[in-house]
Amino acid sequence: MDLVANSMYYLGAGALILIGLYMVITKNNLIKIILGLSLVDTGTHVLLIAIGYVKGRTAPILTEELLESVGEAIPKVVDPIPQALVLTAIVIGVGVLALGLSLAIKVYEHNGTLDVRKIRGLKW
Repeated sequence: MDLVANSMYYLGAGALILIGLYMVITKNNLIKIILGLSLVDTGTHVLLIAIGYVKGRTAPILTEELLESVGEAIPKVVDPIPQALVLTAIVIGVGVLALGLSLAIKVYEHNGTLDVRKIRGLKW
């Protein structure tokens, strides 16, 4: 049963990544392309958290119980590095999303369209 539960996280992350890639490849609207990139980013976050999760372990927060039995409690905690990396990646992803959307606004103001095919045709 644990294998099925873990594989659901992997399948969900893979589905988010594939849907995002599909949006990036097939859509012509700049906003939809940016949202596709955001879905790929979110799928990657879910995948990293799913890889770092170990069933039956707890967060590495120091409590009195943990301090009293340090030798026994070390294997009972989850590695916090994937969680910290994902939190950092979420902040970076939000910044990139905001930058992409602000650039899309400027492209719309300058060209009057968000269609990538028409924007490519406006070369010098």
